[in-house]
Amino acid sequence: MRDQFHEDLDRITDQLVELTRLARSAISRATTALLDADVHLAESVIEADKKLDEIRIDLDNLSVNLLAQQQPVATDLRIVVTSMHMSSDLERMGDLARHVAKVARLRHPDSAVPAALRSHVLEMGQVAEAIVAKCGSIIASKDIEAAAALDKDDDAMDDLHRDLFAVLLDEDSALPRATVLDLALIGRYYERFADHAVSVARRVIYLVTGEYDSEVSYDHEEAEDADVIAEIERNG
Repeated sequence: MRDQFHEDLDRITDQLVELTRLARSAISRATTALLDADVHLAESVIEADKKLDEIRIDLDNLSVNLLAQQQPVATDLRIVVTSMHMSSDLERMGDLARHVAKVARLRHPDSAVPAALRSHVLEMGQVAEAIVAKCGSIIASKDIEAAAALDKDDDAMDDLHRDLFAVLLDEDSALPRATVLDLALIGRYYERFADHAVSVARRVIYLVTGEYDSEVSYDHEEAEDADVIAEIERNG
C-alpha cells in the first residue's frame, strides 16, 4: 500500500513537470502569434489550454483520493496539499498564455504590437519561457537554491513591465488608444505569468524545508487590470 502511495506521489510530481512543459509551449507560441499576427497559431494556443485544465483536474483528483485513502501525515501530507496549490498556479499560467493568444486573435490581421515595441515584447516572452523552464527543473529536483534564485528572473520581468508601462504613459508616444490598452494588458499577463512561477518555486522551498516566507497574492487581479486601464485612460 505504501509503495503505491509513493508511486502516486511520483506521478503527482511528473504531472506538475508536464504542466510546466505545456505552459512553456503555450507562452512561446502565444508570443509568436502575437508578434506575427498568426491567428491559426493563436487558435491552437487557446485550444491547447484545455489539456492543462485536464491535467490539473486529474492531479487534484489524485491528491484528494490520496488524502482520503492514505491519510498522510508530516512531509507526505505537505507534498499532497502543496502540490494542489502548485497545479493551480501552473494552470493559471496556461490561462495567461491563452489571454495573450486571444489578443493576437482579436487584432488579426494586424499585429497588436507596434514595430517599435516588438523587441520589448519578445524579450518579455523569452523571460517567461526561461522562468517556467527553470520552474519545471525546480519541481523535479526539489532544488531550493534554484527556487530562491528564481526571484532574479522575476525581477527582470518586473523591470520589463515597468519600462513598457512608462512608454504607454508617455504623452509623446502617439500610440492609438486600442494599442495602449492591448499592451497594458499584455504586459500584465507576462508579469503575472512570472509571478505564478515564483509562487510555485516558493512552494517547493516549503515542501523541502517546511518554511514558507511569503506568497504572491492574486485576490485582486481583476481590480488591478481595471486600475491599469483607468490610469492609461487618464493619461491618454
